Amino acid sequence: METNLEQLCKKAHEARISVGMLDSDVKNETLRRAADKLLAHEQEILAANAKDMENGRNRNMPEGLLDRLALNHDRLEGMADGLRQIAKLDDPIGEVISMKKRPNGLIIGKRRVPIGVIGIIFEARPNVTADAFGLCFKSGNCAILKGGSDAIHSNIAIVEAMQEALTAMQIPEGTLNLIESTDRETTNAFMKMKQYVDLLIPRGGRGLIQSVVNNATIPVIETGTGNCHIYVDEFADFDMAINIIRNAKTQRIGVCNACESIVVHRAIAKDFLPKLYEALKEYAVEMRGDDCAVSCMGTDAPLVSKATEEDWGTEYLDYILSVKVVDSLEEAIAHINKYNTSHSEAIITKNYDVAQKFLDQVDSACVYVNASTRFSDGNEFGFGAEIGISTQKLHARGPMGLEALTSYKYIIYGNGQVRP
Repeated sequence: METNLEQLCKKAHEARISVGMLDSDVKNETLRRAADKLLAHEQEILAANAKDMENGRNRNMPEGLLDRLALNHDRLEGMADGLRQIAKLDDPIGEVISMKKRPNGLIIGKRRVPIGVIGIIFEARPNVTADAFGLCFKSGNCAILKGGSDAIHSNIAIVEAMQEALTAMQIPEGTLNLIESTDRETTNAFMKMKQYVDLLIPRGGRGLIQSVVNNATIPVIETGTGNCHIYVDEFADFDMAINIIRNAKTQRIGVCNACESIVVHRAIAKDFLPKLYEALKEYAVEMRGDDCAVSCMGTDAPLVSKATEEDWGTEYLDYILSVKVVDSLEEAIAHINKYNTSHSEAIITKNYDVAQKFLDQVDSACVYVNASTRFSDGNEFGFGAEIGISTQKLHARGPMGLEALTSYKYIIYGNGQVRP
């Protein structure tokens, strides 16, 4: 006998062909209506989110995770705007990527198509619910969403609002699905639904991502925890560096593109690190440094402590930074490549050759020169929204927008050819 989970997955699988054939105008109007429904149901969504926030505080959820969980009018407006932006983007489905004629007269083309059914497993990020639906739907895919218990009330309210738009537009049932069960057994069973689900994307902390990668039978795109580094080169502009680090660390501490690690060239460490410490002191950012960094910032400074080996590879999601002093660009690159999570790294420098070497040799999905790592975001990259930031190298890498949620098929035109 089929379980409720299997019925849900099967329904999405059956809808995938119809959804993949939807006209662009229909998809765009549906997305605009879904955006309107989010705002029309603002009171219900924020009330549901308040329940999740109260439960989170009662469970002593860290501030960084509470920030991810929280919704307000502006964030809901942002979710609605994300759907509208996706509606304005070019529809990738049906795009002919290439078309070539073979010597035997066959014309072989390559055309972009939907993946089919995409499952997203995520933690306390209710904004993911709208972003994931919008991107999956515009790219012709059915979406099965599995949020965590921390955001369950928010997710149910958001999906119910968007479902009204789908129903009004007579979109096939099974296009948008939310797994409401929050127990671990359901999550584990979902990861095994390979006969119905074509791709699985986890979004959350290291534990969730590794659990999905290690246990799923469905193909997985690994999205990143973010131990993001900023390297302050000996040729850096100090004011620029401090402003960028302040933004990357303190604007939102609970996001994967926040800076967690600072690397500083020894030639400027004594002058730069005290200035950085003073700039971040008002945010009570704890600085965990090596011996040189601690000495430069002051061994008696209340927010300075000695780093451990574990600190170099930690995604804190808190007001904490690791600080490493290096003797050269090469040492900085080696340190970053050893401890990063292949997410986002930045260099602050006025030297063009140094910047180019950093760009060439740092192994991450996003590498910046003189800019904050906080720009690693689908909306900032012009994608309207993102389904996640891929830290792997197969199929998709970095912020994933519409094209990352497509595959392709070969289309071949002949006029009677047979193979000799």
